[in-house]
Amino acid sequence: MPRHGLIDPKSAASGSPDREGSDAVDRYDVIALGEPMVEFNQARDGDRSAWRQGYGGDTSNMAIAAARLGARVAYATRVGDDAFGRLFRALWRAEGVSEDAVATDADAPTAVYFVTHDERGHAFAYLRAGSAASRLSPANLPAGVIRSARALHVSGISQAISTSACDAVFTAIGIARDAGARVFYDPNLRPRLWPRDRAAAIARATMALSDWILPSREDAEWMFGTGEAAAVIDACRRAGARGIVYKRGADGCVVDDGRSRVVIGAHPVTAVDATGAGDCFDGAFAARLAAGDEPVEAARYANAAAALATTGYGAVDPLPRPADVDRLLRAVPRTGVPNAAGGPRGAR
Repeated sequence: MPRHGLIDPKSAASGSPDREGSDAVDRYDVIALGEPMVEFNQARDGDRSAWRQGYGGDTSNMAIAAARLGARVAYATRVGDDAFGRLFRALWRAEGVSEDAVATDADAPTAVYFVTHDERGHAFAYLRAGSAASRLSPANLPAGVIRSARALHVSGISQAISTSACDAVFTAIGIARDAGARVFYDPNLRPRLWPRDRAAAIARATMALSDWILPSREDAEWMFGTGEAAAVIDACRRAGARGIVYKRGADGCVVDDGRSRVVIGAHPVTAVDATGAGDCFDGAFAARLAAGDEPVEAARYANAAAALATTGYGAVDPLPRPADVDRLLRAVPRTGVPNAAGGPRGAR
């Protein structure tokens, strides 16, 4: 096997068995693959020994966001045979996210993380080593469900949690591409999870296999050493990216489909917590492309959805519904400046 956990996705796809019972009749708009994590958030005021239980995991957040915004969504992961795994299954059922591709691992726990607060801000601590999701591998992928989806969403966190999970992501991409599905990739690079050289090599390899990549400013600065939009998008293009949406947080986003480059401005909201906003953007973008929007319109919608996701606390609770996004879009003038980020000219 090559270095960095990279395997040839086409050869991997041809040899990947379905998980027992995973063949799906339904065709999903998108399936997301990754690791869910139960959150415990320390109380900010009052009793500091009190913790609020919530939900996290970038690809799970993305799946819920897409489902809330009208897409038919499945989630591919492994959870422990424990209370936290059962909580997640109940959450996905309540949110309309299919469990067809969720397996229970009797020998590994569901991952957990803690958020603490002090005068310096907030800090994260993780209990994810050896988690059920980290045991994802090419051999236990739900290939039948992946083949039944019109799009696959994966992230760099899914690749960082273990070598076998990284291989599973590349195998899933091969399965999806062979089935004619689009591939979305959010690098979501986390320096604490893996070395820079490994992360950069895997991210670049994945970009070349993806239809749309969705890097954040933090991803860009860590990977390319700059957050300047034209430089970031050009670097992604050199890595083989086809379509790019550069998520710039409070500065909005830039969309490049290879023909034109469009800057979409931010929305004026009262932001209190940006946790999960980028995941919300990913889910909204995939949902609107599935609904038939052109990429710039899908990104404009996702930009508004992500802004709304910052107006509440936690990764899941603030994820908006269609009426919320429509209301914000009606209230704010339409934004979008062609070629303002130094992109190629042309009709979009």
